[in-house]
Amino acid sequence: MRFEPTALPDVLLLTPQVHGDQRGFFAETFRQDRFEAACGLYYFVQDNHSGSRRGILRGLHYQIRHAQGKLVRAVAGEIFDVAVDMRRGSPSFGRWAGVHLSAENKLQLWVPPGFAHGFYVLSEWAEVFYKATAYYAPEWERGLQWDDPAIGIQWPLLEGAAPLLSAKDEHNPGLADAETFPASWTVDETWEG
Repeated sequence: MRFEPTALPDVLLLTPQVHGDQRGFFAETFRQDRFEAACGLYYFVQDNHSGSRRGILRGLHYQIRHAQGKLVRAVAGEIFDVAVDMRRGSPSFGRWAGVHLSAENKLQLWVPPGFAHGFYVLSEWAEVFYKATAYYAPEWERGLQWDDPAIGIQWPLLEGAAPLLSAKDEHNPGLADAETFPASWTVDETWEG
């Protein structure tokens, strides 16, 4: 497996080695020792799987306490996956990175704790699977405006049409009003594995 930095140094793109023949393919999608060497000491405690139709945008989501790191991949269809740095003390605070993940390219995105995460569905249907380093805690879930001009995410919107959002995501604040991680924050402060 290859680990490469994105536009945000802490957000990594993982490329598995795929072995294929006339029967199909095999790919190792996770291995703890290699993940630790590239990303740090994290343990996954929850797996999530969602299905969405074309034009849906989920996010941008994060947990201000019990922050979740996420290892994301598309197991069906294609998405544009985005991470935004929400750590006030970070040199990349408020910046974003985005990559295309698909069942075909088999890429994965490591989104560390302290980042907001979201994705936009490009195919007719997409299924997204991700591992999380902390349990879902709805009382600490926060959202970030998907089209905040202060962040400037370049979403590949289909035919320029506005994405379909959940009622909750329609009201997410922009970066200036969002709750962020303080400058002195470390992931250890919210780890409850």
